[in-house]
This record gives sequence, C-alpha cells and structure tokens, in this order.
Amino acid sequence: MAGIDFNKPEWVHFIGIGGISMSGLAEILKDRGFTVSGSDMHASPLTEKLESEGVHVAIGQKAENIDENMKLIVYTAAVHEDNPELKRAKELGIPLLTRAELLGETMKNFRTSVAVAGTHGKTTTTSMITEISLAAEMDPTVSVGGMLDSIGGNIRIGQSDLFIAEACEYTNSFLSFYPTAGIILNVGADHLDFFKDLADIRNSFRKFAMLLPEDGFLVISSNIEKYEEITKDVKCRVITVGERAEDDYRMDHISFDKNGCPSFAFYKHGVSAGMITLGVPGLHNAWNALAAAACMTELGTDPAVIAQALKAFGGTHRRFEKKGILPGDVLVIDDYAHHPDEIRATLTAARKMEDRKVVCIFQPHTYSRTKALLNEFADALSLADEVVLAKIYPARETDDLGISSHDLAEKIETLGKKVTCFDTFPEIEKFLLKNFFHGEMLITMGAGDIVKVGENMLRL
Repeated sequence: MAGIDFNKPEWVHFIGIGGISMSGLAEILKDRGFTVSGSDMHASPLTEKLESEGVHVAIGQKAENIDENMKLIVYTAAVHEDNPELKRAKELGIPLLTRAELLGETMKNFRTSVAVAGTHGKTTTTSMITEISLAAEMDPTVSVGGMLDSIGGNIRIGQSDLFIAEACEYTNSFLSFYPTAGIILNVGADHLDFFKDLADIRNSFRKFAMLLPEDGFLVISSNIEKYEEITKDVKCRVITVGERAEDDYRMDHISFDKNGCPSFAFYKHGVSAGMITLGVPGLHNAWNALAAAACMTELGTDPAVIAQALKAFGGTHRRFEKKGILPGDVLVIDDYAHHPDEIRATLTAARKMEDRKVVCIFQPHTYSRTKALLNEFADALSLADEVVLAKIYPARETDDLGISSHDLAEKIETLGKKVTCFDTFPEIEKFLLKNFFHGEMLITMGAGDIVKVGENMLRL
C-alpha cells in the first residue's frame, strides 16, 4: 500500500475532493507542503474554499484530469470501478488509497494519534477531546465527523504531534488506522447492510483494539457486554471506564440540572479527580465525557482543565442542536440520531429538560437498518409524546426491501402512541404549524435531510 510521509511531500490527487472528509484531508496535505489537486461532479462551497487556497479542482470527472506525474490517487467509497479517473490512474500504475487508508497513513506522521470508535457517540466524544486539547493549548490536528464551531468546521490543522480522529467501523474503515490511543465507547448492532450480525461487529471492534501498539492504550467502557472478549490479548494497556469500583476511571453521584445537563464526580483509580459538569444534555453525554476525560488524563492533561473545557463545550451541529423558537414558544431541536439506542438517549435527555410535550419528527435512515431494527425503532420512538414520520431516506441503498415508514407507524401505534406519516416535507411542515403552538418541543431527527423541516418552518 502507498504511504504518506510529511517529510517527502508529493503530488496527491483526490477523486471526489468535494466531500467533507476528503476536502479536510486535502487541506491537511496542502498545509504540509504537498501539491494537491482533485475533482468532483459539482462545484460547492468546499471546492471553492479549496480553490481559494491554491488547490486545482476540476468539475467533472474525466480521464484527462489524471497526470502521469501524480504520485498518489485518493478516492472515496462512492467512486466505482468504471470511474474514468480511477481507470486512467490504474492504467498509468499510479498508487491508490481509499479515504480511510489515507486517514490511517496520515496518523503515522504524528507521535500521538487518538482514534475514537463506538457504535454511538463518536462525533461528540471526538469533539469533547478536541475542546479539552484546545483548552490545554496542545495545538491538535483534528478530523471529526460533525461541524464543530470552535474549529470552524470538521477539520483543524495544528502544528503539534497530536492527531485526533473519529474512527468509523462501517466497511471496517477504522481497521486502516494507526492509532496510539484508542477509545471504544459502545458496541451495538448497526450497519447490518455490511456486517452479518452483532458477533461480526464485535469482531471488528476487537480487530480495532488489536491495532493499538504496546506503548499505547485503549479506553473501553465496562458497560459493553463481555468487553473482555474484545480486549483479550491486546498489546496495549487497557483502561476501563464505568460505574464499577474496579474501573480505572468511574463516575458517581450523577445529577441533572433543569436543562437536562449532567454533573458527576470523576474518579481515577478510586481517588477523586473533581466534579465534571456538562453544558450538553443527557446521560449518554456523561458517558461520552467520562471516556474523553479518561483519555485526556492519560495524555497528561490537568483534570481541572478537563472539567473547564467540558463545561464550556456546547456540542456539535446536529447533536441536540437548538434551531430556534416558533410562534407559541415552540422549541425546535435537531438531532442526528438514526439508531434506536441514539433515539432512546436523545428522547430521554429531552424528558429531563423543560416541561414540554415532546414531538419527534423522525426520518428513518436506510431500508436495511429500518427493517432489521423495526421493533427497536418503535420502542425507542414511543418515548416521545407524539411521532411524525417522513419517508425512509435511502442514502446508499436503492432496494426498499419491502419496508416503509408506514410499517414503522403500525408498530408505534400498537405501543399506544399517536403517529402520523407523510410523504413530503411540505406536508410535515404544514401539519406541525397547524397542530403545535403551545410550547411543545419539536425534535427533527435522523441522519438524512430532515433538518430542513425545522429550518423551513423557522424561515416563515
């Protein structure tokens, strides 16, 4: 496999450079002195930003975009074998890397590379670690899967030897990484269009744990069922986080304020390391914060700095993000939750907030996930007072597998909850504006484009 050496910058071409992760990696290489070019099917603010920084971006993908002097071609999962640029690169024998492989190769150039993995909570925990490292003046380079205001996006280019990255398990992407410090927040059934079953997913996380070097460490939640199976025979130090007395780092005395934001006592090896109070709601965020605090303590950060940074952390975009207030004091929230466990965590957090009726406007994400977890989705959504369903967002899928949002609605109704289905966003917006104007909390939820519903209503 081709490598990346920051001491030997070369010409790297990105097929699909307009993607949020690809554009960020292109910026990192550009900053390190590499000649960077790329192509995309359409111009966008991201491609325009790259061009303003001296990156040549071709709009439209064709064979002539590939130069025989290019030393490396990077491509995304969306690029197929018949892509003219990919075919030409292969004809010329130019080395190829996937986006995940490039991210892994980039990690090799840092003395400390933190990779945050888990079925849920990766983006938030990566962001928390970023905030702590900034507060500690560690000047990190960061690649995160969401938009974080404090770094002005999803990428930060630092000049230190610290790299912080979100590590996604889908298609085993994180197995291309070279972390020195790792986190496994949780392991659950998801991405069943790729993984066979939960056992297959657990095996993938075990392989991730095995990547950590002997002088590295792995932070893992002891809440994970039989977590010892994942950490057995790993080379690195294993650090557990949880509520057990025997955990290396634990939290205790958890409480919540009127906004649902948790506080907890933080312990290291049974000794108090102070209190942590969060500015984001939900018990799930307390678990995210515990893992982040443990990781950064192991990297030598003062617990007082950790507590200060976590209190100031306001979350990332699309994670329980307050979008605005509609007439009638109706609060509009948006959240990225698209798995039953995430939905349950978000709605539980909403329940700990102000005394408002909770209406969840949910857009199921992919047919395969909806079909595989139909009962679990219904159970989680029933935590809302009322549910509004949009059509399934297909994402990468085309086959509907004989499943629709109406099937989910039927399951929710059997649990005694009022649920309504609509085919279009304008229908949803009209229904919400007509029926909710007495201080309700409307939560648009899903990994697709359901966020537009709340934004459209707030523009009226």
